[in-house]
Amino acid sequence: MSAGGGTKAILAALAANAGIAVAKFGGFLFTGSSSMLAEAVHSVADTSNQGLLLLGQKTSQRKPTPEHPFGYGRDRYFYSFVVALLLFSLGSVFALYEGIHKIQHPEPLHSAWVAVVILLIAIGLETFSFITAIRESKAIKGELTWWQFIRQAKTPELPVVLLEDLGALIGLVLALGGVGLTALTGDPVWDGIGTACIGVLLGAIAIVLIVETKSLLIGEGATRDVLAEIVGQLESERVEKVIHIRTQYLGPDELLIAAKIGLAPSLSVAEVAAEIDGAEARVRAKVPAARLIYLEPDLERGRAATA
Repeated sequence: MSAGGGTKAILAALAANAGIAVAKFGGFLFTGSSSMLAEAVHSVADTSNQGLLLLGQKTSQRKPTPEHPFGYGRDRYFYSFVVALLLFSLGSVFALYEGIHKIQHPEPLHSAWVAVVILLIAIGLETFSFITAIRESKAIKGELTWWQFIRQAKTPELPVVLLEDLGALIGLVLALGGVGLTALTGDPVWDGIGTACIGVLLGAIAIVLIVETKSLLIGEGATRDVLAEIVGQLESERVEKVIHIRTQYLGPDELLIAAKIGLAPSLSVAEVAAEIDGAEARVRAKVPAARLIYLEPDLERGRAATA
């Protein structure tokens, strides 16, 4: 995925959530529905989140400096982590508080049909955003399941937008259920229950995002398949064995590889240098994200002792 990976999905979510937030606040002021207020705050949080994701993409493209010689690629992981925290604090905690408050002190709704119309429109807009995120994700998901993609993706923005949009859609259905049951039964407690359910949903999604983005932020290595490909490319020509290897993503598009490779003892210095250059070229041809490769030549001890 390029440095701008997922930008289309982020922009679609940003536009949808900004419009939805305004509509939901209007619906809350007109009806007094706590579900509408919780969803409005959720949409404001999501809009802010998309802005942070775009900021992370921008700042991650800064050139390396003496203080940060490996660049700023992890800015994308940092801002994705902040997004997860905001989703939890602004979305989940507020919705839980508002839901419990309305269950304990129920208030009647006014013109519930207004809330229903706004929620239906919001579902349509969120569906558009969700479909856009799915299309963007399919380009890099490959044969992985969606859960595996969320767990293994090194591009943080798409999993974040996917889970946000999914949570928004489910939240809208919960809000619609709360408002609808309140209108049908005349009991405003249902509105509070719907709000509390939205809080639980957002909390669960936020925890998943916090765990996954934290893992990326502190440093993840190449997946098993990618690591096998790297080792396979290194162990060819006159490289006899990969003695030791470590990998780490410095950003979604930048993989650091450090390895000790076993070479035949009869090679000259010039031949060793040529083998290292060839090994690096082979790896980069198969794994484009392998931007930084450091190879240390050594003897494969068992082979050398036999000789």
